[in-house]
Amino acid sequence: MSARGLFDTDSEEELPAGWEERSTTDGKVFYANHQSCETQWEHPTTGKKKRITGELPYGWSTETDGQNRRVFVDHVNKRTTYTDPRLAFAHEDCGRPDVISQRFDAYSSALGVLQGRDLSDKYAVVTGATTGIGFETARSLALHGVHVVIASHNLKSANTAAGKIKEELSLAEVSTMILDLASFRSVKEFADSYKLQGWPLHMLICNAAVFGIKWQLTEDGLEKTFQVNYLSHFYLVNQLQDVLIRSSPSRVILLSCESHRFLDASSTSLDLNKLSMPKADYQSLYAYGRSKLCMILLSSELNRRLMNNGVTSNSVHPGNMIYTNLQHSWWGWQLLFLLARPFTKSKQQGAATTVYCATSRELEGKGGMYFNHCQLCQASEEAENEDLAAALWDLSNSIIKEHLSRYSL
Repeated sequence: MSARGLFDTDSEEELPAGWEERSTTDGKVFYANHQSCETQWEHPTTGKKKRITGELPYGWSTETDGQNRRVFVDHVNKRTTYTDPRLAFAHEDCGRPDVISQRFDAYSSALGVLQGRDLSDKYAVVTGATTGIGFETARSLALHGVHVVIASHNLKSANTAAGKIKEELSLAEVSTMILDLASFRSVKEFADSYKLQGWPLHMLICNAAVFGIKWQLTEDGLEKTFQVNYLSHFYLVNQLQDVLIRSSPSRVILLSCESHRFLDASSTSLDLNKLSMPKADYQSLYAYGRSKLCMILLSSELNRRLMNNGVTSNSVHPGNMIYTNLQHSWWGWQLLFLLARPFTKSKQQGAATTVYCATSRELEGKGGMYFNHCQLCQASEEAENEDLAAALWDLSNSIIKEHLSRYSL
């Protein structure tokens, strides 16, 4: 835990003597002064207005007492109270539904974002969830009731990851399925298998990626970084589109990176003719940056296409230089990440922004945005080019159709 996490207090949020925090049935928070017998909407110290939203925490329900007053029942600890347990997670109410209130930051963890949430009716698919940020994403969601599907090319590793989560919480719903993002055929088989299960899909989290690898081609004849990081995720989203719409409201979260700003040594413009880099031009860092720019463009275009069907999409940057199994191809990268490790986010903190975008109440119905440190932030100018996003969508479809047609010959 960081020093900030150890010593931070909410002293400014503490109520003066004689004051009590209460809530209305529609979630508005008000403050009662027992000395003056008056109430007000503003916090007596900070002047902020607050609101509580969403479902009750796991194990809680409401009843009415003999005087027709609302009572909150904690079935786990077998007690009752007149205080809404969600008051602990109330957020600032600015009075504008279009403004996203800021509740978390770079120090927040995925479990902290989910504190008090009961998501036991939700289903999620997380790619690349056997280790690192992906595992912490899957673990955090599963520990709060989500039925999580770990999608991985290595079923043994996926089962090991699922076992770790179930050791922590035996009731956790975690399934594993084969998904090799270096193969369009595998993506199609995964999507078909998922549909056969008859499960809904409320969160599709495209987390898997490769970084710093040597130039190589997939079985589909495409440069591996481009296909694994972007194009197969594009295909996966499209293959599961009908399930997402049927399960709406649902969300797609695409992991990007600040590297999306660095596409070439001399240019920050994306050349659609050079997405799958030939061996002679290949540089792993730029290939990675291009794939992550494509993820932001995909997110914005997907959101424009599906938001009216109840499906929203956002892209996220998990954090800089987080030490995960993603860095593996060159000893220099491994050394760099090892040296940076004490000064960067933990994997739990790295998963926070993903989990925030996948579950936060304030993002219901909101998409087409880019987040870092659980905050809305500005992507590059190229990433916000709507014409480029539309052109990339069409090109991606064309590339996939061309390569799939080879299987039918």
